[in-house]
Amino acid sequence: MMRPKVLVSSVDNDQYYIGIMSGTSADGIDLALVQFKADSHHLVASYFQAYNKTTQNLITSLYTPGNNEIDRMGELDKLLAEEFSSAISALLIQQNLSSDNIKAIGNHGQTIRHRPTSNSPFTLQVGCNQTLACLTGIRVIGKFRDKDIALGGQGAPLVPAFHKALFSTSKNNVCAVNIGGISNITFLPKDKRQKICGFDTGPGNALLDDWYRKHHEKCPHGIDLDGKWGRTGKVNTQLLTNMLDDPYFALPTPKSTGREYFHLDWLKTINLIEDVSPQDIQATLLALTCKTIANDLDKLCFNSEVILCGGGANNPELVKQLKVLLPEHCITTAENKGVENDSLEAVVFAWLAFAFDHNLKGNLPEVTGASHATTLGCEYQP
Repeated sequence: MMRPKVLVSSVDNDQYYIGIMSGTSADGIDLALVQFKADSHHLVASYFQAYNKTTQNLITSLYTPGNNEIDRMGELDKLLAEEFSSAISALLIQQNLSSDNIKAIGNHGQTIRHRPTSNSPFTLQVGCNQTLACLTGIRVIGKFRDKDIALGGQGAPLVPAFHKALFSTSKNNVCAVNIGGISNITFLPKDKRQKICGFDTGPGNALLDDWYRKHHEKCPHGIDLDGKWGRTGKVNTQLLTNMLDDPYFALPTPKSTGREYFHLDWLKTINLIEDVSPQDIQATLLALTCKTIANDLDKLCFNSEVILCGGGANNPELVKQLKVLLPEHCITTAENKGVENDSLEAVVFAWLAFAFDHNLKGNLPEVTGASHATTLGCEYQP
């Protein structure tokens, strides 16, 4: 499956960077080929390579503790590097380029565990950077989250620094809402005396996708396209209240979370109430995503321009519910702002590789809680 978006036909060789994003939804690999100049960037092309069921299951099985984790993690680390390399080869062929044309790859990897508040905080992404560099013959910049955590931060979210470059304005308060497996908000106040704020609100598509797959194992899409199945159910208000009682939603910022917290076993900790149909639970999970986003947006400001990004922006039922919950806010999408939505996070990691090469700060301490801003990432030579 391919989503090519060719926007320019030629650029100088030393301006090409490739960003890789494999998100918490574990649906596949998003690539972005990006041209950078000193003060601007251009998406040249994007490419998507879906995971097969076996790889997807290997990833999601590591979201929670289980047997033989170290061996499974080590094997997945190398497997994903091979899959990333395969996708990059396909992108280069698509664009009639070679590895010599690429300055560097920015590799986020696949997050399998994120524990920023443990006694010894850590975050863990797999998709071996060194293997990827050797397979592609291209320098790789990876491990972007580790230094922020070493400096006392959450290591997440990292997208707000790029949101700031894309969407900041003096005319309106702007809230960029990225709805991937997990949802996060970047608040960009029009009053520059106010601090930028960013954090994970909670589940985005993660629980919706997991619950749908549980009841539609043979569905080729693996997601509730356009929220159609969820629309056949009704929100159970008591169940929604039970979900909203989870302590994560009341935590102060900075805060971040992931699939190792919000997964199907999390649902087992909730009082699911008897005789709630699977469709009603799906409808309630969608309401949970929308309600947690809306609650946090209203706490940040009374009205703003809300820019929806990520897979959730493609779900019309989700967008509809947010508009109902946020009547004082103007809701639009990244696409309407001239930004290719499906590739946005991959572009971020191309930008972080560019930032590494040019000694630019890649984190926002006011967002992550790190002691200071810093260049992020480590370099791996082929």
